[in-house]
Amino acid sequence: MHGSTPRPEYPRPQMVRDAWLNLNGPWQFAFDPDDRGLTERWHEGHAFDRTITVPFCPESPLSGIGDTGYHDVVWYHRTFTVPPEWRGQDVHLHIGACDFETHLYVNGRLVGHHVGGYTPITADVTSYLTEGENTITVRAYDGGADKTQPRGKQDWEPEPHAIWHTRTTGIWQTVWLEPVPPNHIADLMLTPEFDQNMLIVRAMASQFVSGTTLTVIVHDQDEGAAPLAQDTVPLSGNRARVALSLPDVRPWSPESPNLYPVTLRLESAAGADAVRSYFGMRKVDARDGKVRLNNEPYFLKLVLDHGLWPDGVSTAPTDEALRFDVQVAKEMGYNGARKHQKVEDPRWLYWADRLGFLVWGEMGNSYGFTPEGCAYFRREWPEAVMRDVNHPCVIAWVPFNESWGIEGLGENVVVQEYVRDIVLLTKRLDPTRLVVANDGWEQINETDIMGLHDYNRDPDAFHRHWAGIGSPGYAPAKAEHTVMPMAVGQRYNGQPIVITEFGGVPLRVEDEQPDETAQARFLERLAAFNRALLTIPGLAGYCYTMLTDVEQEDCGLLTYDRRPKAPLEAIRHANS
Repeated sequence: MHGSTPRPEYPRPQMVRDAWLNLNGPWQFAFDPDDRGLTERWHEGHAFDRTITVPFCPESPLSGIGDTGYHDVVWYHRTFTVPPEWRGQDVHLHIGACDFETHLYVNGRLVGHHVGGYTPITADVTSYLTEGENTITVRAYDGGADKTQPRGKQDWEPEPHAIWHTRTTGIWQTVWLEPVPPNHIADLMLTPEFDQNMLIVRAMASQFVSGTTLTVIVHDQDEGAAPLAQDTVPLSGNRARVALSLPDVRPWSPESPNLYPVTLRLESAAGADAVRSYFGMRKVDARDGKVRLNNEPYFLKLVLDHGLWPDGVSTAPTDEALRFDVQVAKEMGYNGARKHQKVEDPRWLYWADRLGFLVWGEMGNSYGFTPEGCAYFRREWPEAVMRDVNHPCVIAWVPFNESWGIEGLGENVVVQEYVRDIVLLTKRLDPTRLVVANDGWEQINETDIMGLHDYNRDPDAFHRHWAGIGSPGYAPAKAEHTVMPMAVGQRYNGQPIVITEFGGVPLRVEDEQPDETAQARFLERLAAFNRALLTIPGLAGYCYTMLTDVEQEDCGLLTYDRRPKAPLEAIRHANS
């Protein structure tokens, strides 16, 4: 299966089964500029005129196409054969992500429909399969200029401009098949209770089958050791809850990213299912103007990360490329990232879990406050939160950035109520993490963190503006070239203040090595901005703009192809 298959690694690290079939690689492909495919029933048979390498989008060089123009409708097609050893099991078809609206066909019949470019698609295709060769056809619609879609920093103009970048159309994460028994584990949620040294496991079976039991085993980090805890419980309906006492587990943190394997087994008269997962024992909260990790104040040193690549656009060329971005950020002195305007590949979150790297999970926003944009967001944001809820690295959710998609937030009470509803929904879905209502400015009362942006180019003036953070009665004031910190009618109530965008020191590197004088000036300014913040006692953290250059934006610590603009140790020193 692996061989030369692109992105061969298992795509769902928080819920692993042994058997699966990777469908990445060459697919037949066609643009549909006149949107004729549905009328002409291309899903039942069509002479597709191109070949694309999945999971890379057609805009990317790695796809083999590299066409960055407007192509609102695209089609994919390939054949597959179900392994004979899967006989008697159900077969699920998964697409990690496909931007934006997806129709999924097997053997010419519609098996799934999904709206949203960031979250997974799953279809039970069992009853549509035949002996021998089968076909999959995918139709993806993605309005290249449609600003109501949650699109993040994908440009709606013909070419990248200002701070917006190349679009991603269609499939951009792994496509795969998986056999499961008719009654199988459909969902799981792992919630560490740090203060009680417990793990709460919630699981849902795909069916209600009388007599079904769930066994949960938490393993020691030493593979040869006895399990740390184990319990078996009957299901209530199709759900189960298991509480396991774990007095001896070590906490998870960026400094000590302790992870513990977890096995879940579902057993019933309809068969047995098993999945592997993992968890980290950690807690995040906010108190006295500080973000706390495991009940201790923890200063956030984050870096803004777009998760884009010159050859793969939204898709990392390899799993190692995802690992590299986490590792290199840590080597430069950062303990986390704000993943900017993108719900990232779960494999990146896996490496953040493994290596110890805090994450703010952020949604890609639309532009303009419209009924269509709100409907799209309400549909996809809960899916994104629940997809990533088990990752210990994720400590905060960021539904909105700089009032994108919620224009008018500053003064319009209707928009404010909408944002409040989204924040409260997020907290209901996941009460264990912090929520940053609208990163940048125009915050509402319910935000857990005041994430504020300031691109003042003078480090001394930058320091003077924020020096009062944490002093009695302090309330943040509007920074130059920004918007009011609080929306009208809202009041700052002592939440931790994190400067979540600043710096953006430009340095364009045309050659293999940057000019030494320019490099020295770059490091000097980087250090000056960091000193300006690190000398403010009341500050809870910062997020530097940004990890890498992206196309026309040249303010990264690394070039777009991941070459450091200065020695990593020098950047780390400037960041300390």
